[in-house]
Amino acid sequence: MKFSFRPNEGAFYELFTSAAHNLVRGTELLNELALPGVEVQSVSERLTEVEHDSDQITHELFKKINSTFITPFDREDIYRLGSQLDDVMDHLEAVGNLLYLYGLTKLPSLPREMHELVNVLDQQAKLTAEAMPRLKTMKSLEDYWIECNRLENEGDQAYRMLLVRLFSGEYDALTVLKMKEVADELEAACDAFEHVANTVETIAVKES
Repeated sequence: MKFSFRPNEGAFYELFTSAAHNLVRGTELLNELALPGVEVQSVSERLTEVEHDSDQITHELFKKINSTFITPFDREDIYRLGSQLDDVMDHLEAVGNLLYLYGLTKLPSLPREMHELVNVLDQQAKLTAEAMPRLKTMKSLEDYWIECNRLENEGDQAYRMLLVRLFSGEYDALTVLKMKEVADELEAACDAFEHVANTVETIAVKES
């Protein structure tokens, strides 16, 4: 039986789980943007509210790190994981804000590949939210990081195909510039989810 001097501090796991659930809320809001007749400004504002909530969770996490003598696992890993979860939310908020500010939802339709990227992000968010509570036992996490990395590869493929479409001549130059910025944020969010998964893997290996 393995014995650990580290405390089983539940507050850290709760904060990680709350941050991950906010990512699910974020991707659900991005999916709303594809609905007919959606109030885009409202969705963008709600995304900003979720992002602010995520910032508050991150601040609470960092305060907890600084006020806890012995943490459940390495302080650097706790800090890294909290920062990376917050990074994902920043990218999701940027997508929603850019779509609204650039008026891209007024197009007849957004490129299919853009919807595919949002779908990948939605799957990654749900996987991450399911995985965070399992940090407490460090069990049944391998499938999470393997699938999250596979989804990131799927997102990369959708991103490349989106670029092909953008530069095919289907859209005018200004629209291409606007959508390229949104595409870059979507791809960055996919990458950020993978960074979270890689950090979870690192923590699990250290603690095994």
